[in-house]
Amino acid sequence: MTEDTSPEALAATHAAAFTQSRPWSAAEIADLLDDRFTHLTGDARAFALVREIAGEAELLTIATHPDHQRQGRGRRLMEAWMRNAAQRGAVEAFLEVAEDNAAARALYLACGFGLVGIRQAYYPRQNAAAVDALLMKRQFP
Repeated sequence: MTEDTSPEALAATHAAAFTQSRPWSAAEIADLLDDRFTHLTGDARAFALVREIAGEAELLTIATHPDHQRQGRGRRLMEAWMRNAAQRGAVEAFLEVAEDNAAARALYLACGFGLVGIRQAYYPRQNAAAVDALLMKRQFP
């Protein structure tokens, strides 16, 4: 896998990483990349898409290709996008995570995010009940 940042390569990583949820298409990712408020950190091995508006940063998605998991990429991505967002003027960050995504929840807690709300039965699951979305937030120093 190369350091590709094309929408197609990012969509392939998203599909490989998100097996319980509907992955984002290349067209959806391309639309986000065309938005002047959306910033990409990383490449097709692991990436984060963040939207920044009026001092707020929202993690739209973060994905690590399974071939590159368990190497600390997720943590480094989190640190990088938060640092970049703060340098661009963000003072706080938001994200949401599926309640059944224990690895992501642990990463977000380790990065200083705390629970601020719940969207009940938000994420559909095939052959199972929908799971809650946990809304998380943190301030930047």
